[in-house]
Amino acid sequence: MVTHIRYSLIHRIAAWSVHFYTALGLPLMYLAAQELLAHSSQDEQDARMFFMWMWLAMVVDSSDGVLARTVRVERVLPEFSGRRLDDIVDFLSFAFLPCVAFAIYELFPTHWEWFAIVPIMASGYGFCREQAKTDNAFVGFPSYWNIVLLYLYLVQMDPWLNLGIVGFLAAMVFVPIHYIYPTRTTFLRPFTLIFGSVWACVLITSSLLPRAAWTTAAAWLSLSFPLYYLALSIVHHRRVHRDASTSWWSRHCRNSARRVRRNKTRMSV
Repeated sequence: MVTHIRYSLIHRIAAWSVHFYTALGLPLMYLAAQELLAHSSQDEQDARMFFMWMWLAMVVDSSDGVLARTVRVERVLPEFSGRRLDDIVDFLSFAFLPCVAFAIYELFPTHWEWFAIVPIMASGYGFCREQAKTDNAFVGFPSYWNIVLLYLYLVQMDPWLNLGIVGFLAAMVFVPIHYIYPTRTTFLRPFTLIFGSVWACVLITSSLLPRAAWTTAAAWLSLSFPLYYLALSIVHHRRVHRDASTSWWSRHCRNSARRVRRNKTRMSV
């Protein structure tokens, strides 16, 4: 017998407020898209406002999960899927618009603008996998195309090198490495959050002042956090597989012991 709990009006308003907060990512992406369209035909590409809207969307995305768990939105409003809404916003802000921006900001070689379709399609696959996320990790490269875009825009490398980097990361979407989920992976989480906060402040400032004399050097130095993130993800991935192997061996030993006991019982009979 299933028991349905009726939550108070206050609980329901709080839950709907969290969903509305998550949905704010949609108008922010509309404003970001307007910036792309406004500068698509200009010789001088100014991405500052585009990055500002993207950063605001990332702030919403990084905080709505905590709010959702606090007010227990899945229990209070089981008829509405906040996860699906979050996935829609994430695909627009982390994948689709940043990939379009690769072409708009001329980060690929001439006549290779179409290559932006490759990471979009790869991310479409990644977002639709049932095992794209675990409780504490992303499986496969987690489509951080907004961060990739920001670095390629700030450091201004050769377009062919940009193309190779994007192609490699698009392929990594299909490789099931467990990348850490900064707010959920408990391994070194306090240090990761502090380091990540400092890194975010550096990148936000750099993206809003992209032509400052110190910006390129700051962008290169800030790569220390993505490298730390990658190294920690490799360690976490190995821990996950080690735990999975240990769990499999334990089950195998228990099943073998049961078979031995069963055979002894039959022989005694």
